[in-house]
Amino acid sequence: MQRELKLRIASGIVLAAIALGATWAGGFAFQLLSVAIGLLVYYEWSTITRLVERDFQGNAVGWLSQVVIAAFVLMDYMSYSLPVLAAGFVLSALWVLIKRTSWWLPAGVAYAGLTSISLAAIRGADYLGLIAMLFVFAVVWGTDIFAYFIGRAVGGPKLAPAISPGKTWSGAIGGAVCGVVAGVAVFMAHFSLDDARIPIVALLLSVASQVGDLFESFVKRRFGVKDSSQLIPGHGGVMDRVDGLIFAAVAALLLVLVQILLGDGRNGAFASLLLGL
Repeated sequence: MQRELKLRIASGIVLAAIALGATWAGGFAFQLLSVAIGLLVYYEWSTITRLVERDFQGNAVGWLSQVVIAAFVLMDYMSYSLPVLAAGFVLSALWVLIKRTSWWLPAGVAYAGLTSISLAAIRGADYLGLIAMLFVFAVVWGTDIFAYFIGRAVGGPKLAPAISPGKTWSGAIGGAVCGVVAGVAVFMAHFSLDDARIPIVALLLSVASQVGDLFESFVKRRFGVKDSSQLIPGHGGVMDRVDGLIFAAVAALLLVLVQILLGDGRNGAFASLLLGL
């Protein structure tokens, strides 16, 4: 086995152990993991988009917003984190308008801030949060792993050749099917499948994860970067590993907010899972 492959496997095992351990523990442990991911995502984003070089002061505003968001998440003041994110986004957007700098600044504030908030909000501290986070992980990991292998085995038309030449429609469809199966399997291990919307939710999260993967590929291609960083041996950067997870977690959080706005009661497994996030 090649040294690079061994390093990649070892790093992957360590990362999975940390993620699953923090997920099982919940509470402050997972909040700490969430903000660590969010801060590292902003670091890589600002490096890729060269905000440090092109707009040092604006980037400082971005970092300030991320630190404040992280503080509120760690103190478990989740109801304040979204308003803080909104304020940071508006402030950075105003900075761009006044100084005529890069719109990658407010985009990064939103991208990294939503990462910390959505992950921490999904896991929470109770049993439903644990199952919800495992559900999201299963969908994202199932989609990612099987999209790679099915795409390589089947081949066929490219999904988005201008953005990510290696991705195929066969991989995308196969990954989505496997992601739905994985998510439904996690759900059925804890609840009876009495709501047909569960597979639909899993499919939406699978699609969101693939869009997130393509989005990061677009950003890296836009700036001529192969990996988001070299923080993870054999894997590249944090963004390279959580791009799909970010979009899926944000999509899950949006589904929760829609459910709340629609006034859906806590009846049935679907509402219990989503409103328990």
